[in-house]
Amino acid sequence: MENIFDKLLHLPLFQGVTQERLGEVVEKIPFHFLKFKKGERILDCGDPCTHVRFVISGRVRLEYESKALKFKISHELSSPEVISPDYLFGLDTSYPFSVYAVDECGILQVDKQDYVTILQSDKVFLYNILNYLSRNSQSMKTHLLNLEQASVLERIALLVSTFTSQRSEHIALSFRQRDLCHLLGARRPALMAAIDYLLDKGMIEMPNTTTMFINDRKQIISVLTKMDLK
Repeated sequence: MENIFDKLLHLPLFQGVTQERLGEVVEKIPFHFLKFKKGERILDCGDPCTHVRFVISGRVRLEYESKALKFKISHELSSPEVISPDYLFGLDTSYPFSVYAVDECGILQVDKQDYVTILQSDKVFLYNILNYLSRNSQSMKTHLLNLEQASVLERIALLVSTFTSQRSEHIALSFRQRDLCHLLGARRPALMAAIDYLLDKGMIEMPNTTTMFINDRKQIISVLTKMDLK
């Protein structure tokens, strides 16, 4: 149990919290531990976000898929990690992605109302979630404001930045070229030139014309430096 607490304390939602304080919370609030087998579906796209969910062992894969376009982006998260608490509050509290167990993994979840109780019990927990939500919201606005002037290369980086997180691994895009052009607001020659550049720099791999694997997320995101984005 202490090992699990140690993992949780590395997450943004628990920064600044001591193990003793977390132990006090666990004594009062029910923490539910779930196990999933390799390949098992953990969440469906459209499921309501009724709990805060933490990956405490193993890895999970998140998959976003466009309903209007032939486009899908997926990435993996390794323990310890929190699964998008952004959707816990607000007008739309449905997950926009599906989640699968990459290998056998453990999920710790806390009911929404119990999590609200935690937030009300200690300002550290409250400030952590507010900082998390504010950072994501501000980042999205900055993305939108810079999108019009961004090159196709930067738009690809923005796409990866928007749908993944700093600790994302094994990022993959599946698409029909004309739909990716539509999504990026780009003509096909400009898209192919950007893809050729990424291939030449070793940032991506493309086993075929409709699949792209991101080799180094940090390197791709670095093209946004001049736009002051992360």
